[in-house]
Amino acid sequence: MPDEYLQSKPELEDYWRGIILFGRNVASYKFALANALLDIKPQSGQLLKLSDLAPVYASKLVQHLKVSPKQITSRSSNYLDACRLHGIETPDQNKLIDETVKSGFNNVIDAFHVVGQDQLPTRFYTDERKTNKGIRITDEFSALLDRVKNGNLSVEVESRWNLVETAWGLGIAPTLINIEHDIENQTLFTFDQGLRRKSVTSARGALNGYQKGKCFYCRCSIDIDNGLTTEVDHFFPHTLSRDPTFAMINGIWNLVLACEICNAGVGGKHARIPTLNMLERLEKRNNYLISSHHPLRETLINQTGKTESIRREFLNTYHNRALSRLFHTWEPQQNDADDF
Repeated sequence: MPDEYLQSKPELEDYWRGIILFGRNVASYKFALANALLDIKPQSGQLLKLSDLAPVYASKLVQHLKVSPKQITSRSSNYLDACRLHGIETPDQNKLIDETVKSGFNNVIDAFHVVGQDQLPTRFYTDERKTNKGIRITDEFSALLDRVKNGNLSVEVESRWNLVETAWGLGIAPTLINIEHDIENQTLFTFDQGLRRKSVTSARGALNGYQKGKCFYCRCSIDIDNGLTTEVDHFFPHTLSRDPTFAMINGIWNLVLACEICNAGVGGKHARIPTLNMLERLEKRNNYLISSHHPLRETLINQTGKTESIRREFLNTYHNRALSRLFHTWEPQQNDADDF
């Protein structure tokens, strides 16, 4: 990710979202562990035994296996086979927990804090499996839960998990995956190989992590659990869809999360065109998202261009054409520093 898009001093939530959005995706264990920790809510300094973590961790995987059998990039996994057998085919909670303690954490505990090639300097637990058969929760994890609404983090993990397993499950090249927005249901969708529509995930959850839990426009904190106060907004207004020359208006590239005031409140954007300052922010947000892994990365590239210069030209052209239809520009009164 380009340095210019990073905060000079990342916050705790930046490290957490870095793990979820930019960590390696070769299996879904990372997502299961993240959501298990968010569900259990262990306290700072607490030793979380693998035997206590296992039931929640395994249940997360079993829930996803029931819907999406493909949860790993390799052809097989003995542990996932055990989850299918003891969690779905012939349910046996005790055997499932035993198998999870035995082999379910072999790689994920070590790999959880790896982003890119290196371990993060901030950790949400320390590994005490050899000495105490568990992990020790750090002050940083407790502080994270104090700083960020837990529901937001859980929804973000689920959304990212759904996106990744969709890419695996379709079994087609990532460059062929195209994800769009369903306005009525506020969800993202794509099509499988049989051209059947497939719901992917909540639009709010998929976008929120890439906006760091803030309104795209005014940068105030938003709550994605509350659809009345956090809205999926078309940067270039959806009313432009009346003109068939405005293609891909429902594409990921044009979707942002906004507070209700910026979106449609008094003095809000409504059907006006955001200013060039906001257009530059959209470019940065999209490039920030592209630096993540597929499928959203590939979707953005397919919709806007392969290089930053091509994407900038695409946005600039779209902006000028939109102004020739709707004429009026807008930006929020409170426009804090861009921190994508």
